[in-house]
Amino acid sequence: AYCYHGQTLLASDKCGEAIRSLQESEKFFAKAEALCKEYGETKGPGTTAKPSGHLFFRKLGSLIKNTLEKCERENGFIYFQKVPAEAPQLELKANYGLVEPVPFEFPALNAHWTPETVAAFDLTKRPKEDTAKPKPDEEVKPLKEPDIKPQKDSGCQIS
Repeated sequence: AYCYHGQTLLASDKCGEAIRSLQESEKFFAKAEALCKEYGETKGPGTTAKPSGHLFFRKLGSLIKNTLEKCERENGFIYFQKVPAEAPQLELKANYGLVEPVPFEFPALNAHWTPETVAAFDLTKRPKEDTAKPKPDEEVKPLKEPDIKPQKDSGCQIS
């Protein structure tokens, strides 16, 4: 998030803040890389996953590095802005591109669902069925299969 925020700051000519944001991004990336390597070296199921080798993770590292170099280079000969000591705050609440969620509410109960109606669905009070006895399986008689002999002259030709 800090990397992409730094790119946005650079595009809006705030190069000093962009450098600080990218430095923060680099710090978090190094921490994440250490955790990913530790995860990849653990024993047990799931060791086939190597998060540090995934394409997104590899591209993000080079993106952070290249953008930081670009910001420092441009700040050195174009902007001459001071790099702040504190990292800029990220805007965590998106205000564009997302739809507001609609809160879910349970519908009102129908008047027919009374406690007596619900109690009537007790399966332990069902009547015993004496007529429902399992039918014995009928014996399956074997069928005689026709004798099929392979023919040499089928009319097919391989050309």
